[in-house]
Amino acid sequence: MHTGTLYLVPTPLDFGCTHQVPLTECLPQKTIDMAATLSHWVCENAKSHRAFLKRINELSPLKTALQSQVMVELPREAHKKGDHQGAFNGKELLQVVLQGQDLGLACEAGMPAIADPGSSLVRAAHALGIQVRSLVGPNSLMLALSGSGMNGQNFSFVGYLPQAQEARLERVRYLDQWVRKSLQTQIFIETPYRNDSMLESLLQTLSAQTRLAVACGLGLESEHIESHLVEVWRARSIKPKLKDPCIFLLGI
Repeated sequence: MHTGTLYLVPTPLDFGCTHQVPLTECLPQKTIDMAATLSHWVCENAKSHRAFLKRINELSPLKTALQSQVMVELPREAHKKGDHQGAFNGKELLQVVLQGQDLGLACEAGMPAIADPGSSLVRAAHALGIQVRSLVGPNSLMLALSGSGMNGQNFSFVGYLPQAQEARLERVRYLDQWVRKSLQTQIFIETPYRNDSMLESLLQTLSAQTRLAVACGLGLESEHIESHLVEVWRARSIKPKLKDPCIFLLGI
């Protein structure tokens, strides 16, 4: 029996932001057209995914009406415990692909399975011999890295830092030392409402000669990337207000 394909469909980086950018400014037409052909989805959140498909439909009519689209949300386990810490097995969600249907995997913002859930579904597809295709679209981590002026040949994404203050400061000190030892750029993210406190913790803890970059609002009209030595950040009388989603990077 002919099997379908698992398509990894990127979405705009403006989820949860006040202003949205035109879809054609962040997704190529080929990605938009392919998304319009799909009728089966695994997504992070069905409500936000419907909103994404409405934007797709404005540019490339959906092959299957929105009310007839089949959407399955990734389970809470894949969100909260992470694809590599829980016991979630995505094979069950892929039965429709084995029956010949193409399936789209999407997150709320950016590239699925990178800083977002979905890698367990991709692993299951490979285990079942299902073809996996990644479509072209924005990835906030790579946009931030390329705009930081830091080492793009050796880097690591370390996810979220601990929320508890002492544990977070300990982690920052470790990353600061590792940057100098390995010359490896360290990339991490934070929930927008904690961005300002994260920046404050970094400036209190990092070495003066460490380079800190903050990439804020990527993909939006308000996009802003700053990259300076910590001593330069500290010397500024006014620190930026980081209301939009941000990527933080440490390097030399």
